Amino acid sequence: MKTSLFDFHLPPELIAQTPARPRDSARLLLVDGERLEDRIVRDLPALIEPGDVLVVNDTRVLPARLTGKRGAAKIEATLHKRLGDSEWLAFARPAKRLKAGDRVEFAGELAAEIVSRNGGEVRLRFRQSGADFARALAKHGRMPLPPYIRRADGSSDADAADYQTMFAERDGAVAAPTAGLHFTPALIAAIEARGANLRRVTLHVGAGTFLPVTEEDTKNHRMHAEWGEIGAETAAAVNAARRSGGRVVAVGTTALRLLETAASDDGTVRPFAGETSLFITPGYRFKTVDMLLTNFHLPRSTLFMLVAAFAGLKWMQRAYTHAIARGYRFYSYGDACLLRRAA
Repeated sequence: MKTSLFDFHLPPELIAQTPARPRDSARLLLVDGERLEDRIVRDLPALIEPGDVLVVNDTRVLPARLTGKRGAAKIEATLHKRLGDSEWLAFARPAKRLKAGDRVEFAGELAAEIVSRNGGEVRLRFRQSGADFARALAKHGRMPLPPYIRRADGSSDADAADYQTMFAERDGAVAAPTAGLHFTPALIAAIEARGANLRRVTLHVGAGTFLPVTEEDTKNHRMHAEWGEIGAETAAAVNAARRSGGRVVAVGTTALRLLETAASDDGTVRPFAGETSLFITPGYRFKTVDMLLTNFHLPRSTLFMLVAAFAGLKWMQRAYTHAIARGYRFYSYGDACLLRRAA
């Protein structure tokens, strides 16, 4: 498909710079085919049915942005994929100054050697590994906010909490599963009181998930692989809900992609651990997910392509036009929409 089909104009003032407070006060647009309803996230329990299962991503965002020096030159690196106990792939700026064998000092106790460079991406081998590396990263790293969230130094103290979901438990993401940012303990309690079940999966979100597609045709785009896991308990809960007539509600595109990766053709979800590079565009046949809670995404992004596949391109174009006209807030710290899968 032509990537231009997924383009639209977004006024820059609608790009959210801070989250809603409290989190569940964000606006929520229900998209059910041609029917649109303006709600707030706190209304979610009324839109969920007893027996539904909500699947959330429990990945935890690492403070993956590092600033250091190669000699006198300032270098910024954003880690985006772990390759081993001490090696990472990172996006570097300015990468053209780096070559294999160079040493970058990020802090007195945190240094890395450039193993290789491919364009703006470098492979780093850190001197530390394991728990020592984790402690040094926690001390010297900053939250890897996307570039459309403007901060003088890249992040603020508030972002350390704001850019984590309440479900965050397993270290490994370098971008937040942003649909989960809308939840509060009170909202979860209300959803469970409604008779729905909450289950967790893990997908360590990579920075590539949020990048616009630069190819003119979607068939030429290559997704970054991300590591995920679905445990036996979650798989069983999803399958039980489907058998009893309940719906599978994915909280975020990351949870959806992982569930669809692990689903067989009949929709049965199996336990899974490994990488997924599933790229969903219109024409994809969804196997197990019935509803999707997600934020409003970038033009020409793989995420907007996914929601267009899920709810229908025509209806998502109409929904985004509606959201823009009514001042909904977009992207990571923005508002949400709840989508019903197109028939």
